[in-house]
Amino acid sequence: MAILPILEAPDARLRQISEPVERVDDDLRRLMDDMLETMYDAPGIGLAAIQVGVAKRVLVIDLQEPAEGAEDVPANRVKKPLYFVNPEITWESEELATYNEGCLSVPEQYADVDRPARIRATWLDYDGKAHDEEIDGLLATCLQHEMDHLEGILFVDHLSKLKRDMLLKKLAKLRKGAKAA
Repeated sequence: MAILPILEAPDARLRQISEPVERVDDDLRRLMDDMLETMYDAPGIGLAAIQVGVAKRVLVIDLQEPAEGAEDVPANRVKKPLYFVNPEITWESEELATYNEGCLSVPEQYADVDRPARIRATWLDYDGKAHDEEIDGLLATCLQHEMDHLEGILFVDHLSKLKRDMLLKKLAKLRKGAKAA
C-alpha cells in the first residue's frame, strides 16, 4: 500500500466529473487500499478517488468511532472501512441535517453544510457485491460529501458566495504562510 498525494483546491482536477467503474478487480482494490491508507494518514474520515487524481467513481469512508465505553482518543478508535464503487443516491429525505464539514482537499477549513438527513444509496463494495441501503447520521453526511467530489463539487460550493470566498482566502493565506516558513 502507498500514501498518495491529495489534491487541494483550487486544483482544476477536483472539478472533473468522475467516470463509472467497469468492474471491481485487483487494480481497483489496490487503489482503494491506497486511498484508505492515504485517508488514515491525513487524517480524515472519507476520500474520493478524484482527490488523489483518479477520475473514477470510487470512494472510501471510515468514521473511526470510539470503541464502546472507551474514551475518544485515536488509539481507541475502531477502524471499519467502507468501500463505495459507483455509488448512487436513489432517495433523500426532505428533513435536513447540519454538519460542520471539512475536507482533505480544503485543509483546515470548516463550515456548516445542510444536507438530507437520510438517504437511500446503491453501490458496489470492495468485492464487487451490490448494496442498496438506507443511511442516516454522520455516514449519510459523509457519503453525500464524498459523492459530491465525484461530480466535481466541493463542500464550499454549498456555502454562500461570501462565506465561500472568505474560506478560500483563508486557505490561500494559510498556504502563503506555510511557503514562507
